[in-house]
Amino acid sequence: MRLLSQDEALKRLSLKNPWHFLALGFGSGLARKAPGTFGTLAAVPLYLLLAPLPLTLYLLATIAAVVLGIYICDRASRDMGVHDHGAIVWDEVAGLLITLIAAPAGWPWLLAGFVLFRLFDILKPWPIRVLDARVHGGFGIMADDVLAGIFAWACLQGLVFWLG
Repeated sequence: MRLLSQDEALKRLSLKNPWHFLALGFGSGLARKAPGTFGTLAAVPLYLLLAPLPLTLYLLATIAAVVLGIYICDRASRDMGVHDHGAIVWDEVAGLLITLIAAPAGWPWLLAGFVLFRLFDILKPWPIRVLDARVHGGFGIMADDVLAGIFAWACLQGLVFWLG
């Protein structure tokens, strides 16, 4: 079987397919540079839509984003024939939603959460790097970003407590 180039793999997806549309972060994953950052940016309007909900509903929506994300990312990855292609950014969407669980309202906190999540997602400290390297399929695509989101959430909550 011939290995596909990144561009050839990307041509196998269609924004008209709802699973692909979500996997590509509403199209944001098609950015040529920094698709993960654009995918995280695409999560901001979704977060702003969910933020006013009671915490229980926000948590349910976030859990749904993670659980469905396993299927969404697996489906897109299989359709592309490439594991964890950079254009698949639903994991970043879910990761930011995790980071911002119970975050105070306001742009400074949203920005802090965004930066913290991107740092953990890019730097991949242990054990995030291990998950990224060893766990495959949709679960593997989601797992490292879920853990990056949890780490970023813990740091953000620490900032909230410290700055009070």
